This record gives sequence, C-alpha cells and structure tokens, in this order.
Amino acid sequence: MEPDEKLVQRAKRGAAGDLRAFEQLVLRHQDFVLANCRGMSGSAEDAQDLAQEVFVKAYFGLKRFEGRSSFGSWVKRIKVNHCLNHIRKKRGKQFVDVDDPVVETASEMQVAPRASREAEARDDRKRIRRALEKLPDTLRLPLIMRDLDGMAYQEIADDLGLGLSATKMRIKRGREEFRRHFGE
Repeated sequence: MEPDEKLVQRAKRGAAGDLRAFEQLVLRHQDFVLANCRGMSGSAEDAQDLAQEVFVKAYFGLKRFEGRSSFGSWVKRIKVNHCLNHIRKKRGKQFVDVDDPVVETASEMQVAPRASREAEARDDRKRIRRALEKLPDTLRLPLIMRDLDGMAYQEIADDLGLGLSATKMRIKRGREEFRRHFGE
C-alpha cells in the first residue's frame, strides 16, 4: 500500500493531478471523516454532505498543502473547521427527531436486517449517538474534538475561542455527562 505522502505527490502532479491517487486518499480517510462529521453535526444526513464537502475542499486546496503535517491531520483540520462552521450556521434552527414514530416508519429509514454482530454494533453506535446528542454543543464538540479527533487541548481551546482551563473542564464534564447518558 502506497503511503499518503506518495499519493499526495502524485495527486499534485500536472495540471489536473492524478485523480486515482486522490481517490485512494479519499477511500483511505473517508470512514474516519464521515464518522467524525456525524459525531460533530449530530446528523447522519448532514454528515454525508459535510464529509463530501471536506474532500472537495481538500482536493481544491491540495496545491497549497505543504506536507508539514500528515495528509490525515490536514484533512482532520479541514473537517473540524468545516463542521464548526456548519454548526454555527445551524444554531437556532429546528430539526426532525429521528425517534419520531412517523419518521421512524418512513421507507427511507428502513434497513434490511443483517447479522446479529452488525446489529449489536449498530445498537452500540446508536447508544453512543443518543448519549452524544443529549450533550449540549458546549460539551459535545470539545469531547469529540479531543476523544475522536485526538486534538490537543490548546488546539481545541483555540478553535472554540475558549481558555485552556475552560476547555479541559468542558471535556471532563462532557465525559461525565456522556457516561451518565450512555448508562441510561
């Protein structure tokens, strides 16, 4: 398997670059980006769009990528900024509850049954998502940025415009609240 650095070099070459190389980069990183977009936005539907937009931004910004960090770190930074901007735009808007019986019975929400292991994993993800959804943005965002994205506390503080101690406290409270909601 070719390392990210080589794929980036190939993708940057020439006027249009090597689209196959960029496609390999997307395939390699898309699950992580999608999962984190879902966690940060709290919406599977928005996550699909956000993840796609992140990779579009990465593609068009690839010429400016200097390689001072790994491609994965660079895409993570794009994802965090893009998701934060999306959340800021959506504040104050009302959304449909996926647990609403009318929404739950919609044909678009139906999934064919799979193996029991997949069902258990899906149930776990659902419990995690529900626990995360119960957290206010002030606790959920720093928690996801720290525990899923692996960002440094100072980096989170800078992105959210908070002090370092406030960031650490929000992550601590976010973990406590998550555990409480996850156990319900």
